[in-house]
Amino acid sequence: MNYCNQCGAGLRSEIPEGDDRLRYVCTSCEWIHYENPRIIVGCLPVWEEEILLCRRSIEPRRGYWTLPCGFMENGERVEDGALRETLEEANARVEIENLHTLYSVVHVNQVYLIFLARLVDLEFFPGYESLETVLFKHDQIPWEEIAFSSVRFCLENYVKDFPNLSPQPIRGSLVRNRSNTPRPGFNSKP
Repeated sequence: MNYCNQCGAGLRSEIPEGDDRLRYVCTSCEWIHYENPRIIVGCLPVWEEEILLCRRSIEPRRGYWTLPCGFMENGERVEDGALRETLEEANARVEIENLHTLYSVVHVNQVYLIFLARLVDLEFFPGYESLETVLFKHDQIPWEEIAFSSVRFCLENYVKDFPNLSPQPIRGSLVRNRSNTPRPGFNSKP
């Protein structure tokens, strides 16, 4: 960030009074520009004992498998964002049951909210961001080709707990240490 979105003046990096971290502050109007985590929403779409996955057609991780997830938009509820992403990436209609996974990727400022959802029908097909959409039985999931740690965490916990799924979300995180090596976070049920 180089310029203030309030007045267009330059910015400086400082810790504002009463704060505990560096922020961009306008050199003219003194507006404090907060940078907050990005929310990613999506669904874990299931049909009986199968899970719908999408093979990514875009970077990052083009060609790898993921759940239909994406950035939440301003002005939408998290559930509406999850439904929208599922429709955009897999053209799949689902009914949300409950929040399944809450996962933080701290080093890139992302928070994932993934909802367990039942497919309404089997009339799904790849959207613009997907090369293909496939239902996988639990023992057929392509584990070595899963795109993101958040998706792997969600899938592993779903498969491990199936069919005795808790209505409480599974929580986890990925934090990188100073050497930039992954350090798994917690895995718990409240």
